[in-house]
Amino acid sequence: MSTTKSDLKRTTIVVITVTSIISLISISVDVNSVDIFGYSALIICAISIIGIQLLAWIPASILKTEKFYDMTGGFTYIAIVFLSLWAGSQSEAPSVRELIVSILVVIWAIRLSSFLYLRIHRVGKDGRFDELKKTPIRFLVPWIVQGLWVFLTMNVVIVINTQSNSAPPLGIWDFLALIIWVLGFSIEVIADNQKTKFNMIAENKDKWIEGGLWSLSRHPNYFGEILVWTGIAFFGISCFSGLEMISWISPIFVYFLLTKISGIPLLDRRAEIKWQNNPDYQLYKEKTPQLIPTLRSLKIKN
Repeated sequence: MSTTKSDLKRTTIVVITVTSIISLISISVDVNSVDIFGYSALIICAISIIGIQLLAWIPASILKTEKFYDMTGGFTYIAIVFLSLWAGSQSEAPSVRELIVSILVVIWAIRLSSFLYLRIHRVGKDGRFDELKKTPIRFLVPWIVQGLWVFLTMNVVIVINTQSNSAPPLGIWDFLALIIWVLGFSIEVIADNQKTKFNMIAENKDKWIEGGLWSLSRHPNYFGEILVWTGIAFFGISCFSGLEMISWISPIFVYFLLTKISGIPLLDRRAEIKWQNNPDYQLYKEKTPQLIPTLRSLKIKN
């Protein structure tokens, strides 16, 4: 009984916190959004993001499975891309910038969600959900948090696509944005593929990867992910004004989450427990940057 009350309290806090963050940011950046049926298109997108997570959580909690968690995340990105494009088109036809940034997000979402989906089906489960999926109330937390993740990362795209005013022509910032995105996406894909191939070799079981991009950074896939959303944020430089600039929280949020909360801290903690007495791992850890490759790491590689 006490566990149920504890779960309910914790989940309630998460729901209230997420709802407050989304509401505050939506109200702040909703200055030029087109109206759909009398409602802000940006607000509609925000509600839709959470709604999709709740609809997916129902069968997932009944079946106690996390196997469709990442696919739901990917589907949400794609659905909101099309919803925001459609909403913006009620004011005027989508601009070249809107189409480019939307296509980039769709490419990223399809690649990452399918990669994570295949990985979890190959492994069989995701250990992060072992305790969470024991009760429906507790299992609601990751779905609500995923909604926040989608909203914050996609905020730049939603604002760009739903603006009611005419979009400025493409410029140097958009060109730079595309370069940063392509670089980040390439790093993320290559790093993920290198680690997947490494883990599929039987003799590499219980070993860490330190070849390829992993010799330049201990978490090159996360470095690529941060660059991806930095590139997306750069597309807003030419067309954001006033409070719309709050949308640039997107890459800041991704960086903070991956380096301070759920990404690197969790993986580094697991690695330290597993290989704390292994001098080779400690050497790899000492000579390899945690996230951003340095000139020193490049020289060591060469």
